Amino acid sequence: MTAATSLIPGLDEIVRHGDPQRRAEAALRISELFLQDAARLRPDHVELFDGLLIDLVPHAELAARVNLAERLSLLANAPRILVGQLARENELAVAGPLLRRSPVVDETVLLEIARPKGQGHLLAMSERATLSPDLTDVLIRRGDRDVVRRAAGNKGAQFSHAGYSTLIKRASQDGVLTLAVGQREDLSDERLKALLAGSIDVIRRRLFDVVKPARQAAIKQAMSELSGVPELVESRRDFLPAQRTVLALHRQGQLNESAVLNFAKSYQYEEGVAALAAMSGVKIATLDRLICGDRHDPLLILGKTVGFEWATVRALILLRLGPNRVPAPADIETARVNFARLVPSTAERVVQFWKSRPTI
Repeated sequence: MTAATSLIPGLDEIVRHGDPQRRAEAALRISELFLQDAARLRPDHVELFDGLLIDLVPHAELAARVNLAERLSLLANAPRILVGQLARENELAVAGPLLRRSPVVDETVLLEIARPKGQGHLLAMSERATLSPDLTDVLIRRGDRDVVRRAAGNKGAQFSHAGYSTLIKRASQDGVLTLAVGQREDLSDERLKALLAGSIDVIRRRLFDVVKPARQAAIKQAMSELSGVPELVESRRDFLPAQRTVLALHRQGQLNESAVLNFAKSYQYEEGVAALAAMSGVKIATLDRLICGDRHDPLLILGKTVGFEWATVRALILLRLGPNRVPAPADIETARVNFARLVPSTAERVVQFWKSRPTI
């Protein structure tokens, strides 16, 4: 600690017997010295700074502690005891930055702080890049609406089985929370079904509109199971086996453009339509009627909305015509040009029209 003692003559005396004003001044000067050299300090040097600052920083003014906490929250080698001391402060402006992002605040400290502190401290924690199941258990149990919503929307959060059950139970009284939970990548089909079971119809529809196509397929399946009635498709074709195939692909994470292309190349019409329905959110009955019409346009619109390449859209056009019909090259070229010119926002508006008042 030669640098510190040379910078502040009589430092030992200030630490042991100095008045609060002198200690506060020393805290500012030593903390600035640490921050200037932090990147070059060895662990033992950091410990020396830590030992000094934990006795001096509490005497610094609030604005100085806030500034110090903000700067320390970005350092991976910040003085551990000092950081823990600041993170435990009741003053949220001091504790908040460290609770949100400091890599030095470990799980033990977070849990210790989460159990007694107020909602502001819990909200700050809910914004951390990662949250363990033990910590989210506390956040969900003690947190208010804002805390729970923020934790549910945190992609780096993990939830225990009990935590997820509590989260879903709370979502039954909170539509915003339902939307946050329904969009989580780690939400299983069974949990999705429980979430939907406790939601009102308008929230179910809103969730259906905001989730990814693969999740839309799972929502339709869950609603079918909840109602006990599978989606009715007015067609001479039997789409039920195809729906099961597509749902299995979804569960395996393989419901994508490649799967649709394979269906099209194999002339598996039912599977192709069921996959398009799952990925676009348009009902199978609606798609079947559109695709069996006189024009290729519905496939161009669907392909543009879902984000398919032209090769996949072309294969779907051939699927639509069937294996025994050969399209005129001019017709295919016209379709290609129209697909290239089609504006995604225009295609999306048409699909939204098709989806109007969907039965899910």
